[in-house]
Amino acid sequence: MRNPAAPAHPAHSFVEQRRKRILCSIGRTPHDYPGAVTLSPERLDFIRREAEELYWNELSWEQLTGEEAVAGGHMTEMVFPGFLAFVDGLLVDRVPAGAPNPARPHPDAVEEILAFVAERYGAATRELEAGADSQKVVWARMMSSELVDLVLYRLYRLSPAEVEALEERE
Repeated sequence: MRNPAAPAHPAHSFVEQRRKRILCSIGRTPHDYPGAVTLSPERLDFIRREAEELYWNELSWEQLTGEEAVAGGHMTEMVFPGFLAFVDGLLVDRVPAGAPNPARPHPDAVEEILAFVAERYGAATRELEAGADSQKVVWARMMSSELVDLVLYRLYRLSPAEVEALEERE
């Protein structure tokens, strides 16, 4: 897992800012993943590419259909259901008794996915700062920001009550 104190790229500072906000707010230590398996760089790259494909497919579908549009934006959790289910699958840390294989969570893969979403947030920010006048860019930036939070909520196993309290403070 990446060191949260040392972002590897300027776009990641947003993720680190959101991570810090969450960790300071929940008043407990982050979720530990006993049994976590560190993946090879090749597997991490593969998982990241799969997440990227899900992201682009779900974003494109929303841009075509506008199914999850609401006043002022889109419902990010509804725009990216496959993407978020993929993240959930990478963080499975319990399996039913008698399951043929033990749980093997991959928080390192989720950190790679966060890096990708941070890059998308950074790209949209740069487009807007360069004068892009597109509602699609504004929404993509907003959804990337919200997606970072949704992934971090899953990574740190925030309860619905913790998420609600955190979002009320904003």
